[in-house]
Amino acid sequence: MLKIDGLDKLTRQLEEASRAFKSLDGEIAQVSIVPGDEASVQTAIREMEAAIDRKAAPYRGNPLVDSVVKQLKETYRDDLIQRGRG
Repeated sequence: MLKIDGLDKLTRQLEEASRAFKSLDGEIAQVSIVPGDEASVQTAIREMEAAIDRKAAPYRGNPLVDSVVKQLKETYRDDLIQRGRG
């Protein structure tokens, strides 16, 4: 019988990633921004990143999830900065 090394690990990672993506789908957090107020923008970014981290925490260390978490944070950070500019 042919055994493919790493297939079990990949299957587990894909299953975890699926659960993580479901938890990150939809509303992640509600944050407030005052346009032109850099402090409120930075606070909103920290709150959003913390909310993402909380939802993804059970899957930390899964490279598929970690990659998406990083991208989500960047996307939300950029969006919050834009909204803060008014």
